[in-house]
Amino acid sequence: MSKRLRFLTVLVLVIIGGFFVWPTVNWYFLISPEDQELARSTRVQVREYAQNQARSAILDLRELAADSPDAEMPEKYQFLVDRARENYRLEGRSRPSDWTVADVLAGFRTEREAFEAVESYHRERVQALRSTRERIIELGLDLSGGVNVVLEADRDSLAQRLGEEPSQEQMDEAVALALEILSSRIDRFGITEPQIRRMDQARISIEIPGDDDRERVDSFLMGRGSLNFHIVDDEATAELTRVQQQQPGWSPEVDGIPDFVPAGSRVVEYVTRDSYGIDQFVRYIVIKEDIAEHGLPGQYITEAQVGRDPLTNRPLVNFVLDAEGARLFSVLTRDNVGSSMAIVMDDRVRAYATIQEEIPTGQVRISGFDQDQAQNIARVLRTAALPIDLNVLNQQTIGATLGAETIQAGLQAIALGFALVMVFMIVYYKGAGIIADLVLVLNLFFIVSILSVFNLTLTLTSIAGVILTVGMAVDANVIIFERIKEEYRLGKSPQAAIRAGFDKAFWTVMDANITTFIAAVFLSQLGSGPIQGFAVTLSVGIVSSMFTALFVSRLIFDFSTDVLRRSKLSIAWGL
Repeated sequence: MSKRLRFLTVLVLVIIGGFFVWPTVNWYFLISPEDQELARSTRVQVREYAQNQARSAILDLRELAADSPDAEMPEKYQFLVDRARENYRLEGRSRPSDWTVADVLAGFRTEREAFEAVESYHRERVQALRSTRERIIELGLDLSGGVNVVLEADRDSLAQRLGEEPSQEQMDEAVALALEILSSRIDRFGITEPQIRRMDQARISIEIPGDDDRERVDSFLMGRGSLNFHIVDDEATAELTRVQQQQPGWSPEVDGIPDFVPAGSRVVEYVTRDSYGIDQFVRYIVIKEDIAEHGLPGQYITEAQVGRDPLTNRPLVNFVLDAEGARLFSVLTRDNVGSSMAIVMDDRVRAYATIQEEIPTGQVRISGFDQDQAQNIARVLRTAALPIDLNVLNQQTIGATLGAETIQAGLQAIALGFALVMVFMIVYYKGAGIIADLVLVLNLFFIVSILSVFNLTLTLTSIAGVILTVGMAVDANVIIFERIKEEYRLGKSPQAAIRAGFDKAFWTVMDANITTFIAAVFLSQLGSGPIQGFAVTLSVGIVSSMFTALFVSRLIFDFSTDVLRRSKLSIAWGL
């Protein structure tokens, strides 16, 4: 491979690595702690924050418009100028050259529109912060604190649902689906970035860094997933809609169930997702409760995916029923053509539509959602139908104070070890030591890049793996440099000594690193928790150090001798 191609390869890898490292650097070093805390907020808290900011902004602008309408727009509200400019353009009005408070407010038809513009700006800002957080190297419980919960699947509850003693395969499937159920419930309870993993055949471990609200975690863990299809009592629903229009704030808990709701039917909430992704109450509707005659349990669903309508290009949810579910669904739709069918999850109607014709194939398509809603419903259809009990074996809250001290100590250890290694290499190997130090910096950069690509969680043992990698990273360079010194002492030219040194050291370096890599891979597969974190970090470090030592170091040496035309090697004292 030519030097130019090798240089371009390294340059491309550095650019790609920088792209993945930037969110982590931005999050931990440039984004303020206040904004970090804001990004960790629940969806409800984000909504409250955005609306409070909007109220404050409107009050400030209202006072400014009354006192100094010709004043320049304050810096913190400059984002409204762009929105006002766009409104002026859409309405065909001439835009002012200098935007005053009065000019900006005149760009909005109502104060409510200005309020929504400010709210939207702050909502999108928080969403951007959350998006950045999703692409960083996360800190584990031992560094950031949080809650650790160990759950055990209840075999008896599964036997009760199946009507027989479950096989090991059925138990494995139940636990696997329980993992998906827990993951799908994260957003509902506003918990972000938990680590959910299977410990053994029946136990699940959940680590929620940074979240010490145990009551909120309990509600997240103990909620049951239930999904059913129900026929809507359209006549009673129409009557109930009129009641709600005549009595704003009507509630069945307060006002009681109306007489026109027949026996065997019940009143449930119909909800949709708002712009924050929070369930928003729309109205109450009446569904027929008897599953045997007027519904279908979600347990018959075998597959659910999001697609697109070929005519309108709007999102669709396609799901497939098993043989028994297809038969029941065929009968249900045939007997209720013209009626509405509701998707009821956790006693809330998520969507409902009119049955146009019998659906005999077991392949069902439902529409009327945006992309996010379609994804959520598809996930619900796949995961929310399994009512398996999960018993809490252990739950503990871990403080973050020790984590902060550990991070500081870990960073100091890395910096100190890094500095000592760099000084040693320069003192002992002179100019070649500088090359080794450059490679060491690049190696650490690549390690962080790879950890960022896979969003790996950094724990205390992971930091130990990074520290160990810093010490091992120069090992290959030492082997190569010693071989080059031997060849150079024999009187070979710098080019020949470098070529021979790298060729003869290649398999020595590879053998030493491959054996360590194999051990690290087995540790990562057989170990768990801290051991796995250490092994993964060590594996990444080994791969990165081999690449930088054998590829990047050779490129720098070749550049020095072939391009810069250096006639001597600076690799040892007295040589």
